[in-house]
Amino acid sequence: MILKNKFDFIKSNIKTFLYLYSQIANCMSNCAKMSYNYHTPVMLEEALAGLNIRPDGVYADLTFGGGGHSRAILDRLGPDGHLYGFDQDLDAMHGAPEDERFTFVRSNFRYLQNWMTYYGHETVDGILADLGVSSHHLDEAERGFSFRFDAPLDMRMNQRASLTARKVVNEYTEAQLADIFYLYGELKQSRRVAAAIVKARNSAPIETTGQLSELMNPILGFGREKKDLARMFQALRIEVNGEMKALRQMLHSATQLLAPGGRLVVLTYHSLEDRMVKNIIKSGNLEGRTSQDIYGRSLSPLQSVGKMQVPSTEEQEGNPRSRSAKLRIAEKI
Repeated sequence: MILKNKFDFIKSNIKTFLYLYSQIANCMSNCAKMSYNYHTPVMLEEALAGLNIRPDGVYADLTFGGGGHSRAILDRLGPDGHLYGFDQDLDAMHGAPEDERFTFVRSNFRYLQNWMTYYGHETVDGILADLGVSSHHLDEAERGFSFRFDAPLDMRMNQRASLTARKVVNEYTEAQLADIFYLYGELKQSRRVAAAIVKARNSAPIETTGQLSELMNPILGFGREKKDLARMFQALRIEVNGEMKALRQMLHSATQLLAPGGRLVVLTYHSLEDRMVKNIIKSGNLEGRTSQDIYGRSLSPLQSVGKMQVPSTEEQEGNPRSRSAKLRIAEKI
């Protein structure tokens, strides 16, 4: 009788079990796909080689994103090593690996030194920063990072921040807008673009990426509309997220935090940030002012490791968003 009851129980619940199993399997599959599609890590092997990872070292991935670089670093760490992954976007935190050797820090990397002090580290053995915007941000229409979709003008990496692209476009002065487009987007027609925005918003606020793109099409260079729109959106994104200020602060912190022999590996995607990285490696300051001791030796705390690298032809073809990437490596003297 007991055996029959057990059989009846299993028989009556087998469908429920199979259903729940299928849902769990689908969830795991979707999570894996989301993690993979969040962002394809650029120049992964080159970046890892540049870090020169020690199994027992302490490392910081300042742009966690989809975790591609971080997971590869963890694969090379031993049980005594540790990795800190920084990202200010809540979406990124959902993909953080469950590993006792990993700590996710939901913060802008400009506060790198503060957080390392908080966790009890006076020095670290390696710092990695991939400064490109993630594929996730570009492909999520509602985030407003891309002109490919009609979405609210947002562009915030940190969704807790108050400054949005809508506020920049509708409240900055014409001169401020022109400066942003010229400095951060290298748009030659920055003044014309700024004037057109101010004229249009006097009639009604510019609310969406589609409205802004439609307004710009007749103004931007013929045959270069998409390229110039990309530069314009890049400039707005940099301003909204304070990217240049954050990069300055992070680079200064990195020169102080790295242990002797520690490595700094940075992937840049436009000339302004690349110039800052190049200068800090060459001279120890962002302006590129070199100084020497009485023996003529450079007083920079860093020295360049190898030459600047770019993605291979194969990688650029497989991941077009890597095309403008430049990788620089430095070591703490």
